[in-house]
Amino acid sequence: MPSNDARILLQAAVPTAAVGAIAAVVSGVVAGSKGALGAVVGVLLAILFMGIGLYVLQRTAKSLPHLFQAMGMMLYVAQLLLLLMFVGLFKDTTAFDPQTFAIGLVVATVVWMAAQARAHMKAKIFYVDPEAAKDEKNEKSGSSS
Repeated sequence: MPSNDARILLQAAVPTAAVGAIAAVVSGVVAGSKGALGAVVGVLLAILFMGIGLYVLQRTAKSLPHLFQAMGMMLYVAQLLLLLMFVGLFKDTTAFDPQTFAIGLVVATVVWMAAQARAHMKAKIFYVDPEAAKDEKNEKSGSSS
């Protein structure tokens, strides 16, 4: 994974994990150990889905840059629908508290998206690759460096 991608992943995952820890503690106080477990499962699921989505999006950007924007929109819609399906799937579980699971999942997803948007805005990514432009100029002039 290139350094920009790893940096964006780190800048999105760390705040999400921190908010997840807070959600687990609050859920533990409010709903007991099953509440804390529900929040932890929800946050981990959100981090997993969003991390995989970021990886897929970065791969698409490298291999099919003309599909990047459409892929990003489709990916986020698919992620949100899958997360909604998980909330519906686990609404009657007895392994953990379904309400804290849903709240942890939603909060972690919102924090991830906000942190990822902030990381993208702060990233200094070239619009034009200076090395490629330099190589192209050298090819046209017939010289090599």
